[in-house]
Amino acid sequence: MAEPDAKERMRRLEERIAKARLTHDPPPRQTQDHHSQAHVAWRMVIELVTGLVIGFGIGYGLDVLFGTQPIMLVLFTLLGFAAGVRVMLRTAEELNVANRADSAAGAADKEEDDERG
Repeated sequence: MAEPDAKERMRRLEERIAKARLTHDPPPRQTQDHHSQAHVAWRMVIELVTGLVIGFGIGYGLDVLFGTQPIMLVLFTLLGFAAGVRVMLRTAEELNVANRADSAAGAADKEEDDERG
């Protein structure tokens, strides 16, 4: 006779545990990596360095070709730096637009939830 009572108690305990898990478990994490913007920072650094290196290479090559030692090197290094900064700013703007879209979507979802409840 004790066995059915134990099974019933076990079933009730499992139900209570399931309820507690629903209320206390954190929501599942999003699959996208929103907590770290390191990949964006590395992308910007690489864009800047690439602009500098390409500008340096073009300037050095033209200096060797024309025999004008530091003039083309300095000029094209500065142009490469400017190009790298411009590309970095474009990347930052893309990130800003994406964040605005996420914020707008989150605000719309919250507003919709407020209307329901």
